[in-house]
Amino acid sequence: MIGVVVIAILVVGTIFAPQKAAFDLGLGQGHMPPSRAHWFGTDALGRDVFARTLLGGRVSLIVGLVAALFSTAIGLVVGSLAGYFRRLDFVLMRWVDVIMSFPLWILLLLAAAFVGPGIVNIIVLIALITWPIPARIIRGQILQMREVDFVTAARVLGARDRAILGRHVLPNSIAPLLVYTSIAVATNVLLEAALSYLGLGVQPPTPSWGNLLNTARSISVLSREPWQWAPAAILIVVFVLAVNFVGDGVRDAVDPRRTDF
Repeated sequence: MIGVVVIAILVVGTIFAPQKAAFDLGLGQGHMPPSRAHWFGTDALGRDVFARTLLGGRVSLIVGLVAALFSTAIGLVVGSLAGYFRRLDFVLMRWVDVIMSFPLWILLLLAAAFVGPGIVNIIVLIALITWPIPARIIRGQILQMREVDFVTAARVLGARDRAILGRHVLPNSIAPLLVYTSIAVATNVLLEAALSYLGLGVQPPTPSWGNLLNTARSISVLSREPWQWAPAAILIVVFVLAVNFVGDGVRDAVDPRRTDF
């Protein structure tokens, strides 16, 4: 519940971020330390760091959530087909093995460098590279559910495979994907932050937590002006911890083998 509260606060803060202050030049002098007028100080161009941090959180959270949903959707389709239809299992899972044989970071960096930076590109790349993980999860669940008694009974009664898969197998196999999706949001935020830090993600002047951290590549900013990068770094840590707490809670809630003492 604490994780939910923290995430809710961050989401509300990013939704109502003062967008004008995040882009307007000349609101204050450049490199100003935190003050009453500018809670997190200003950057080199005089833009309010507090506003840019909140607005950057909006971009990072959108990338993390949308990429996680796309990745889960692709993995759900592929894993369902592979787990239920034996003839498709070998072909689809060998393709999954090929993708997972590449180091994630190297594949992501090469793909990002090839297609170019941008919010949409990053969302698509993360989804296309990470979908094998949910595909394996749902395949393992369906392999177990495919042989249970009520599925066998539905098959004997003449139900079609599509109906059995959609009405009986998937609803009883979806719980682990809920946990994966919640954790994947945090992982994708970290991926976006890393790519943007390296200049392959969200591009300025649009702020994100990753390209706000990019300012720390300057030694003078890193050592003398921590207000330009520290808020984004702290919010990334806080958000990832909160999402992990929520993921643990969801796992406990949906685990049918869990017992309370």
